Amino acid sequence: MRREPAWRIFASEYNDSTFELKGTGEKSPSYVITPLGGKVNRLFVTGVLTDVENVSEGGEYLRAHISDPTGVYTLYSGQFQPDATNQLSNIEVPAFVAVVGKSRTYVPEEGTLYVSIRPELVREVDAEARDRWIIETCWQTKNRIEAMIEAMKMDQPNAYDLRKLGYSKDLSHGIVAALKNYGKVDVSKYVTLVSESLQYIAPGKEKFEDIQHEEKIELAEQKKIKKEEKKKEKTDEDSEDTEKLVLETIKKLQGKEGAPWDSIVEKCKEKGLDENSIDEALNSLMDKGFIFEPVLGTIKTT
Repeated sequence: MRREPAWRIFASEYNDSTFELKGTGEKSPSYVITPLGGKVNRLFVTGVLTDVENVSEGGEYLRAHISDPTGVYTLYSGQFQPDATNQLSNIEVPAFVAVVGKSRTYVPEEGTLYVSIRPELVREVDAEARDRWIIETCWQTKNRIEAMIEAMKMDQPNAYDLRKLGYSKDLSHGIVAALKNYGKVDVSKYVTLVSESLQYIAPGKEKFEDIQHEEKIELAEQKKIKKEEKKKEKTDEDSEDTEKLVLETIKKLQGKEGAPWDSIVEKCKEKGLDENSIDEALNSLMDKGFIFEPVLGTIKTT
């Protein structure tokens, strides 16, 4: 079974989700489909841990909240997540934390769905790590916005044509499911969300103002990404070459503790790879047992 990617999604988009794609078999994963087409089974979130509360008499079941620039995630952790529960219990709030966890849903009545996160890993981080997460999540949100815009231009939105434009398999299928269940999506809300999130970490800084300006122009006018740069569909040989390049990069970067995820992505981009290809290669290498993640955000070869 392939390892599900950990999506970077702002709290506002995640909490706007009202549709769950249920797995068909006993071990088939279920996915929360976000309005921008995120097909979420696992998440990677970073923000301020604002409170941790015991919600059971024995204190074995915790509810916690993490705040990002757009809203608040709700976490539930209990005896089946002993490490995460213990970490949440021992962190003095407020504190910056990074969390990898599973998406969870609660349906109190038909037509109503609430989302939360069941944490797998919890780690205290600093403000710089939080800011890096915000920037990366802004770019990934931008990618979903652009994919949604492209899909809404199609007479019959489909994953095949989105894949031809260069979008990942998971996002392409998620976009189609989102349009089917949410209808036409108001992307302007999420364009504003991206701009405000960038301004949150660097108000008044010129480089971020430039990014915001470019985002508004490009997305407001719904410009197409250059199709000639994304039309070429990946073959099995291309995937193998990409995996080989990513693996070699990890070997060169890693020390005793491994190589930082962000450094791997940066170096691979310098070698001409796009982020979707890098993420797919990392997931594939993990599935094949060539690499593993000893701690959150660090990759090491086996």
